[in-house]
Amino acid sequence: MNDLFYQGFDDLKNLVIIAPFTYFALVAILRIGGKRTLSKMNSFDFIVTVALDSILATTLLSAKTSLSEGMLATGLLVLLQYLVTFTASRSRLFCQVIKSDPRLLLYNGKPLDDALKTEHIARNELLAAIRKSGHSEFDEVGAVILENDGSLSVLSHPNLKDSVLFETVET
Repeated sequence: MNDLFYQGFDDLKNLVIIAPFTYFALVAILRIGGKRTLSKMNSFDFIVTVALDSILATTLLSAKTSLSEGMLATGLLVLLQYLVTFTASRSRLFCQVIKSDPRLLLYNGKPLDDALKTEHIARNELLAAIRKSGHSEFDEVGAVILENDGSLSVLSHPNLKDSVLFETVET
């Protein structure tokens, strides 16, 4: 029962020593990785974040994982994310494989019920996004788009279909 609360001073000492090094190394690696590493998350970014969290926890709490192993794993994960996002920014096909396209949920004041159902967006969420954008009526809204990071964009202009902004939007 005593092991449940305290397993010895050595474990605590190691944690106090390793935690600051791990923290600053992680910050440095993420800064080197660039803004994209810490951007608003789509599903790909979420997976990378969960993996980074797991590496950090394992490095801090596992006596079998050294600081150098944890930082190498973190560096490799950030490098892989950089390579994937670099490739995705240059290849439309690759980008489609790892990310979903934005989806039109409302057009010219009319909610697109099939799109709302397919994307599992409740009408209340649509209404909240419209209110947050400063509108009080559907008719005031040109379009609402579910972005690939899960956020909702509310656009006011009524003739949006011809806009270059709709190039990648699934209708």
